[in-house]
Amino acid sequence: MTMLSGIRIVDLTTVIFGPYATQMLADLGAEVIKVETPGTGDISRYLGSGVPDPTMGSIHLTVNRGKRSIALDLKKPDDAAVLHDLVATADVFFHNVRGKAIAKLGFDYAGCKAIKDDIIYVHGTGFGQDGPYADLQAYDDVIQAATGTTSLLPRVDGDPRPRYFPSLIADKIAGQFGAQAILAALIHKLRTGEGQAVEVPMFECFASFMLTEHLRDAALDPPLGPAGYPRQLDPTRQPFPTSDGYLAIVPYTPESTARLMALLGSAGLTETPEFEAAKAKGQHMPIVYREIARKTPAKTTAEWLALFAANDIPAMAARDLQDIKDDPHFVATGFFRPRVHPDVGAFHEMQPPVRYGAAPARDLGLAPKVDGDGAAIRAELAARQG
Repeated sequence: MTMLSGIRIVDLTTVIFGPYATQMLADLGAEVIKVETPGTGDISRYLGSGVPDPTMGSIHLTVNRGKRSIALDLKKPDDAAVLHDLVATADVFFHNVRGKAIAKLGFDYAGCKAIKDDIIYVHGTGFGQDGPYADLQAYDDVIQAATGTTSLLPRVDGDPRPRYFPSLIADKIAGQFGAQAILAALIHKLRTGEGQAVEVPMFECFASFMLTEHLRDAALDPPLGPAGYPRQLDPTRQPFPTSDGYLAIVPYTPESTARLMALLGSAGLTETPEFEAAKAKGQHMPIVYREIARKTPAKTTAEWLALFAANDIPAMAARDLQDIKDDPHFVATGFFRPRVHPDVGAFHEMQPPVRYGAAPARDLGLAPKVDGDGAAIRAELAARQG
């Protein structure tokens, strides 16, 4: 028995946003049936390289793990009939097809509600469907630009060119909102018996995420200051150099700041007129950060980490992305679990980060081949119909 045993999700989403949402629910035990384009499958299958089968890329192994795959061409009546029958068996139907296109296929909310009255119908959109951007396409880069996120790095380093964060951060945040939305709708259905239409727009989701801190004093009317959270935009607040690497150090409270300055041999800094004047204006942390950067090259990263751990100063080494699988904490907790996929070979599987006392850890399902479960799913639907 798993947390979401008995919940069936028919997933007609592509790339990262929707598949990431349903991956998290598959990890919790929901049955996720991934509906894909015959032959090619979802583009997320190709986000990786070096495997013999290009449809089984490395990111696909993560974002589509634990799902079943059926390939359907919804422009063909027979395949559309299969999706009709799948919707009739589902708790949730989730898609990210634009509204006019899905309506033309007959699988808009009205069409799906006619198939199953209590269906939870989740539409992953680029933009809220009641605004002027409703019909526009949206990808991660588009959403980063539209939300002002590309203006953040220029505020930090002074280079005026707008730039993307090097992560599919908008897709993944929208996926988190999507998973949350499905779970909330399922709870509502358990309480009331009602299904509903749910809209999850990337633009609004990511704006909510980024502007939590960065709307800052521009949230007030009239504004008391510009948008942008100064602590995050401070160019001096960066990993600090050591004799053999870099460290993240966080002097977050006055107490930890004083303790850190003492350890650095700079206890008098916080008593200088310059510091007091800057503190009165709320502008004292750059002075602290510059002093840290001046002193940390005196020791190795390991020496500083030992000293800071003994004195309750938050700090971690700035590790290279390539080395993350060797992190001793992850090694100890088994976060990267060695697995073998019959169609790909050996790989490292990240374990779900949240642990539930009522649900012991279990083997996660592997990512499917395109239409790898198609015959079985069709047979199950035929058996249901008698």
